Amino acid sequence: MPTSKSAAKRLRQSRKRHQRNVAEKNKLRTLRRQFDESLLTRNRDEMETRYRAYCSELDKAVKRGILKKNTANRQKSRGALRMQKALAATPA
Repeated sequence: MPTSKSAAKRLRQSRKRHQRNVAEKNKLRTLRRQFDESLLTRNRDEMETRYRAYCSELDKAVKRGILKKNTANRQKSRGALRMQKALAATPA
């Protein structure tokens, strides 16, 4: 337990930020799962819509300091590769 007022305040701030970060990461996981599900449907419009939403949320997480820039870029790149593979496997 904190022994000073400033330590108590830092603990409150830390807990609040932790809750915000966890909620944001859960949102990102949900969007990634939705994108992965859209890959299974092989519906091009749905895939692109979900991919754009996922990338947008990754960029916002970087801006808020939840994720590092390279982490978000790596996840976007891997998502794009998965989408390209799914589109290539789709019969024309």
